Amino acid sequence: MNVTRRFLGAALALTIGVSGALPAVAQSATQGLSSESVIETIKERGVIKIGLSLFVPWSMRDLDGELIGYELDVGRKLAEDMGVEVEFIPTSWDGIIPALVSGNFDAIISGMSVTATRNLTVNFTDPYAFSGLAVYSNIEMTQGMSRDDFNSSDIIFAARRGATPATVIAKQFPEAQILLFDEDGAAAQEVLNGNAHATMAAQPTPNREVANYPETLHIPFEALYDPRGEAFAIRKGDPDALNYFNNWIAQQWRSGWLEERHNYWFATEDWADQVAQ
Repeated sequence: MNVTRRFLGAALALTIGVSGALPAVAQSATQGLSSESVIETIKERGVIKIGLSLFVPWSMRDLDGELIGYELDVGRKLAEDMGVEVEFIPTSWDGIIPALVSGNFDAIISGMSVTATRNLTVNFTDPYAFSGLAVYSNIEMTQGMSRDDFNSSDIIFAARRGATPATVIAKQFPEAQILLFDEDGAAAQEVLNGNAHATMAAQPTPNREVANYPETLHIPFEALYDPRGEAFAIRKGDPDALNYFNNWIAQQWRSGWLEERHNYWFATEDWADQVAQ
């Protein structure tokens, strides 16, 4: 009986010791994750590094060569609220996720839509913008064509390599040919030049391009494809950064700041005289 009591007492003491140690272990793990967060790196550095690709009106260069656009407003406001400076790092679209993973910058803020494939490599915040894709085409080459007519091996689409429109075109128009380019501007130019029938981009770009070149371009049908949110992309395994950015985005939606800035860049032309036409 005494042996049994001693055994139970020892087991109880061990259980109490282990359970008492668990909070300390959990706290240590939490502190470790926090100290490794990119948020701490940004605070210590005093600069947040943001990767982006150039495409109107998300991010572009003005007549003086300075970066302007919706992403620039978002990045500068984010840096201001964090109490740090901001460095924007223009990067080709097809290399922007590898550059993030390699540590070239802290986050991608570049109109990147959330996809399952991308989510295998990076984590996404809550959306800070919403849009859909529309087709716009060369009038002379596509006048009178229906949506079904575009799904033909005789039709050539132009698109930016690695971007969502290229994926959506391949899915929606599997019989069509696709010419791939490093920039949206090059894809649009192919349509203007008559070397491609059509391209696809997030609104309001199609509306703007048609307004700029009404004799050459039109929107052949009103369908919007792949409506989804755009989000910040960050490296995996950083819950502190995900928490901070999500809370910041939520606050900017509640205050109306994100909506006001999005409307300025996407629903008006008030900024058009700042860039080359």
